[in-house]
Amino acid sequence: MKLQPIFRLALAGLCLAFGNGRLFAREDVRDLADLTKLEAKVQSVSAKVMPATIALISEKTGSSGSGVITTRDGLILTAAHVIQGADDITVVFPNGQMVPGQVLGANYSKDVAMVQITTKGPWPFVEMGASKDLVAGDWVVALGHSGGFDAARTPPVRFGRVVSKGPGNFLTTDCTLIGGDSGGPLFDLDGKIVGINSSIGVSLTNNNHAGIDGLKEDWERIRAGEAWGRLSMNPLANPEMPMLGIGMGLGRRAEGVPVESIVPESPSAAAGVRVGDVIHALDGNDTPDAKKLLQVLAKKRPGDKVQLGLNRDGKELEIAVVLSSREALFAE
Repeated sequence: MKLQPIFRLALAGLCLAFGNGRLFAREDVRDLADLTKLEAKVQSVSAKVMPATIALISEKTGSSGSGVITTRDGLILTAAHVIQGADDITVVFPNGQMVPGQVLGANYSKDVAMVQITTKGPWPFVEMGASKDLVAGDWVVALGHSGGFDAARTPPVRFGRVVSKGPGNFLTTDCTLIGGDSGGPLFDLDGKIVGINSSIGVSLTNNNHAGIDGLKEDWERIRAGEAWGRLSMNPLANPEMPMLGIGMGLGRRAEGVPVESIVPESPSAAAGVRVGDVIHALDGNDTPDAKKLLQVLAKKRPGDKVQLGLNRDGKELEIAVVLSSREALFAE
């Protein structure tokens, strides 16, 4: 069987990365038969979601991006930075059809927004899935109008894997994205929306997506036209990043993260964490250094209760801490 180049490359990459081992993901790829099955799934997903993957163009700001329709009456999900500064926007379908749209609300901290098509439908749409259950290695499909709408082709299909979860509601994949893809959809292999293309990394194959579950949390507010938050292309600076409220020192003799300072009235202060404590675990995950602690923390949400494993004066303690957002912790 003749394979498309993307799948030949994918198989080669799997062989290099995993040898003859088993790929632990929702779709195991062990041989050519598995790869052929995966190819068929990606083709099926692409055909299903293509009509609902649209381009967004603002005459007011001169910006353009992508989006996806998720209701029959034309409710579009996109990235907040795509619609920033716009009120009315032109919606362009892959076949070239253009209809007017009205910008609704946005959570700029999560980089998610909505646009409503103002012409009566019905319109092609795609159902939403869930992002919280995704794990590293899961196969995903990304679409978007790369480089802007192009009447000579449909939105390119990019295929890859989840690389990591977090920080906040964001997830990272190795799907290749470029300018114009922002706001476009990320799908699982059931063809459901699991994310919105957010920021493109230094490498074109290391990109951030806003998880769909984060958008669901703000659904009613955004649809009602509310806009809030601060836009940052660095997810680690996300105002909704979960925080302990401590200053982290460098590990010395003991393995772990020394607490060098505590933010007044922070979650750690309220829980009784002290300067001099050494954090060696968070919710059972070992945290031998600050980098690992941040990685584990980034997968949590503000309001989550976590268990800190501490060493205090040679004694092992466990303290429950309710996480706060960066914005709430450092509010003026």
